[in-house]
Amino acid sequence: ETLSRSGHLQKRLQLIHAIEERGEALTLNVFKSEYRKLLEAYFGTAVVLDPELDLECLRIPHFYSAFYVYKYATGVSAAIALAERVLSGAPGAVEAYLGFLKSGGAKFPLETLQKAGVDMTASAPVESTLALFDRRVSELETLL
Repeated sequence: ETLSRSGHLQKRLQLIHAIEERGEALTLNVFKSEYRKLLEAYFGTAVVLDPELDLECLRIPHFYSAFYVYKYATGVSAAIALAERVLSGAPGAVEAYLGFLKSGGAKFPLETLQKAGVDMTASAPVESTLALFDRRVSELETLL
């Protein structure tokens, strides 16, 4: 859910920034109506969207930190890629993961992840995470 929700929230940020870049006013009504459109696009008619939900966009602290939502989704993808390497028994994966943890903030995240065997400059980690999400949704549909 986190990955899907992060994409939804990031889309909202893009829309709000586009409105601001066009020089249009960012009023409460603009925030509410744009957020409502996204909710309807993402949830369709399967979910009842209470009017109060339009205000949710104002209470999410992630919106007050630049690119936080984007970083969250890519962070989840990196974490899943690291976990998949360890769980699959890839040679050196455990040692690489422990090295990643020990490195702290000594180097930039992309470099540290690369050393741990995860290349976040490629699309593979995100694609793999989305595929995992798809499998989990399919499993849930089977159970229901």
